[in-house]
Amino acid sequence: MTFGFVPLAVLMALVTYPSRAVALVAPGLERLPGWALAYLRLVGPAVLAALAAVNVLVVTNAGGRLSLHVGLEPVAVVVGVAIVAWRRNLFLGILAAVVVTATARAIGFAPLP
Repeated sequence: MTFGFVPLAVLMALVTYPSRAVALVAPGLERLPGWALAYLRLVGPAVLAALAAVNVLVVTNAGGRLSLHVGLEPVAVVVGVAIVAWRRNLFLGILAAVVVTATARAIGFAPLP
């Protein structure tokens, strides 16, 4: 594993974070319409869901090409989302997804992609 892109990621964070944070720390944020506040509240979970979907469904094969991987991981994500929706507890959802994945891999049902 190489760490060549770490400085680039830090630079990107330094450039983009202030432009996004200004709107959040500006006075009068609470006066925004309800739909705007709901949108801002859901941006973080939407970004995390998009990152998780890519990391679960897209793999790099031996030739370096990206391919779609459908295996146990999407099932674990669905279990985690169901637990979060049912119990309203993110920790329990993540724990359930990890337990499903670890158990399946321990018994040899789902090898690493």
